[in-house]
Amino acid sequence: MATLPGNPSIAQRIAHAALSPSHRQIADYVLDHPLRVAAMPIDELAAATGVSVATANRFARALGFEGYAQFRAALVLGFEAALAPVEKLRSKLDQSAGVADVFTATLADMAGNIERTRQGLDPNECARAVDAILAARRIFIIGFGSSSWLGGLLLRNLELYCENVQLLANVEGSSYAARALHRLKPDDLVIAIAFPRYFSDTVLLARRVHEAGIGLLALTDGPNSPIASLSSIALYGNTDSQYYASSDASSLALIEALNSAVAHASGASVRAAQQLTEAVLPWFHGNHADGLRPVAERSAAKKTGPTTSSRKEPE
Repeated sequence: MATLPGNPSIAQRIAHAALSPSHRQIADYVLDHPLRVAAMPIDELAAATGVSVATANRFARALGFEGYAQFRAALVLGFEAALAPVEKLRSKLDQSAGVADVFTATLADMAGNIERTRQGLDPNECARAVDAILAARRIFIIGFGSSSWLGGLLLRNLELYCENVQLLANVEGSSYAARALHRLKPDDLVIAIAFPRYFSDTVLLARRVHEAGIGLLALTDGPNSPIASLSSIALYGNTDSQYYASSDASSLALIEALNSAVAHASGASVRAAQQLTEAVLPWFHGNHADGLRPVAERSAAKKTGPTTSSRKEPE
């Protein structure tokens, strides 16, 4: 293999290596599916490319590695954050566990995440977050992937106490969010939600908000999150998971806690709850059919009493 400067990537090694037809077959698969190969043990790669395990190992050596383990380690390095859940799941599946054990372990993880989130709360940051929300003229919520539905839950309760709250995740994607954020004013607030794995669109938009000098409240998993350093206020939720990139339970709990704190600080929680109940009462399951009748009809029924058809005929 030709000498390459610095620390060459796998693609650079492949481009400069003298490969046999079988090695080229593996190389093409690696270039087409780098993330998949990074998670594959040698026997799986051999089976996927139709070669022997020995050939797969010789391919790694042809690229300048001592063996397949070193080749895969170099490939994993470029996808470390993305592959962490895959490796963790692979490890868990190698362990024997019943269905009930998985239920128990998952719920225990959720409880632990929520407790660690509670213990890690910064009272000053919590107060600043609530004050910023109640003081904002407009609130824009950004978050994609699983964070989009978390944003929807945040919107659902904030709009009870804030005049203008907008969720910028819709079918048009991040381009819609970019256009909306272009119209930001100094008294607006942006709430960015990003948990592992972080969406690059959320990070890019958060950076634009930061550069514009607009208030940014980050709901994320810790100070090392790519949006934490861009925020003016940050609240952290612990999201460790044995089976996924992150657990949504503590993220949801953090959002519910934030909504509750806003409701309490607004001084309008009772009135808002009463108005909401009156608005949705006709749609509750149970004996609420009268609520679906027009107001005028209900008023007339109260004045005139039962209709003739409903009265009992004299005997």
